[in-house]
Amino acid sequence: HRDDLGFYFDEMDVRKFGSQGQQRCAALSLKLSEIELVKTTTGDTPILLLDDFMSELDEERRLNFLKNIENTQIIITCTDDINIDSVEINKYEVKEGNVYEKNI
Repeated sequence: HRDDLGFYFDEMDVRKFGSQGQQRCAALSLKLSEIELVKTTTGDTPILLLDDFMSELDEERRLNFLKNIENTQIIITCTDDINIDSVEINKYEVKEGNVYEKNI
C-alpha cells in the first residue's frame, strides 16, 4: 500500500491528464497483469472481484476487457443493470437484504 505506481500514456500521467475511462483502463490492465502473475506462479486462476467497473468504459473497451477474462471467474457489483450479451453469466439482484436470481 505504500508503493506509488504511475501509469503513463504517451509520457503523460494518466492520473493528471487521463479521462475517467483511461484511468479505469489502466487499473483494469493492472488487474489483468495480476491475474496472469498468479496463474503463472501458482497454476491457479484467481476469482476477479470488480466493483462497478463498467460505468466509465465505452462498449468497445467493455467487450475487449471481457474477451481478455473469458476463462476467469468474476464477481461484478454494480448499481445499474449491465448488458453483457457476449458472455454467459448468472445475474443476481440484492434488494432489501434479499438475493434474487434474475432471469436473463
